[in-house]
Amino acid sequence: MSTLLLQQGRIVDPANQRDEVASLLIEDGQIIGLCPADTPADEVIDAHGKIISPGLVDMRVSLREPGNEEDETIQTGTAAALAGGFTTIACMPDTDPAVDNRAAAEFVILQAERADNCRVVPIGAVTKKLKGEELAEIAQLVAGGARAFSDAKQPLANAEVMRRALEYTRMVGMPILHHPQVPELVAGGLMHEGYYSTLLGIAPMPAAAETIMIHRDIALAEMTEGTLHLMGISTYTGVEQIRSARRRGIQVTADVTPHHLFFKDEHLRTFDSKYKVNPPFRTQKDVDALLDGLQDGTIDVICSDHQPYAEEKVTCELDQTPFGIVGLETLVPACITRFITPEIMSWTKLLKKLTINPARILGLDAGTLSEGAIADVTIIDPDRETLIDPDKFRSKGRRTPFTGMTLNGKIDTVIVGGRVKYHDNELVQSARSC
Repeated sequence: MSTLLLQQGRIVDPANQRDEVASLLIEDGQIIGLCPADTPADEVIDAHGKIISPGLVDMRVSLREPGNEEDETIQTGTAAALAGGFTTIACMPDTDPAVDNRAAAEFVILQAERADNCRVVPIGAVTKKLKGEELAEIAQLVAGGARAFSDAKQPLANAEVMRRALEYTRMVGMPILHHPQVPELVAGGLMHEGYYSTLLGIAPMPAAAETIMIHRDIALAEMTEGTLHLMGISTYTGVEQIRSARRRGIQVTADVTPHHLFFKDEHLRTFDSKYKVNPPFRTQKDVDALLDGLQDGTIDVICSDHQPYAEEKVTCELDQTPFGIVGLETLVPACITRFITPEIMSWTKLLKKLTINPARILGLDAGTLSEGAIADVTIIDPDRETLIDPDKFRSKGRRTPFTGMTLNGKIDTVIVGGRVKYHDNELVQSARSC
């Protein structure tokens, strides 16, 4: 039996409405509970002045393996996740081949076990080859370990396919994670449609592309009683649509990224591809609405939307480079800087959107420090600063709009299954548990 004592930290556990300074005892990979600070243990971590949180959960990460290992691998992506404070990540199915069958889902799990970093949960494709035409083998994907379904950044444009998908996934009790966007309205677009797209002469992506699709998705979720999760909300109208649907009792949840709360469409005046994301950065009015949605619970989760690409793919003309930035290693400092430092949000409210909420949506036994729970724990030092230097990322991806910024807070320690896997800027290679 091995014991680990996290000594005198501020324990913030939203699942149990706990926020207090105490010591936490872990034994053989399980949470034992609060204990005296002088409790004997095989290993002691001094957590004075630090936040002891349930292990962070990111429900939207692209790992690129198999097929595009030059962009990222499960090994490098999970290492980046540890450095970002995550003990569990959900892997999007946008690989080559796509995760649209049982073997593909099992491959992701096997590679994650070989990497031995954080936990990886595969998200199965809704349709075969992500083409939006024929449903994938939903039951077989569940048997292979999938915990949700998505076609990643490919919107399900066919309403009948989306309807059938919601009906099938309802039977297995899992959500569909959908990128709400009308493809025809954004075809060829590079940025938000508005003043700056007109000024710069850049092909636009209108906000209506998102809000029209959200309206359709909510109507289908209401009709089928399926479970819908809307990814990457970016518009003020979208926030209000989701708020209204939830008041009517429709099963819809939503997430947002930290970068959509920092940056706006005007940043693309530089023509720098690090501001090229999908959905695009929008206006201050949209940012304010996203903040309000996070505050009142309309938006349940904050995700990294980690989209890594090899350097040669992001150093070309704006219209030639793919959408997306890396986000795993910047999410926590960005959230602390955006919410905690200006006292916009409490630690409990913020960590709820990074722990128990994504865990519940995915049906995972995670996101809590309850007695008997798996000992996945993240320790955050709120008083240290993080200088965002992409050259030090563990991800293969380097493109981020936070480059060169100094953000507040730093990941101190990450514990997965009772084993310290990351501490003080270093990955820890520890013996496997029996």
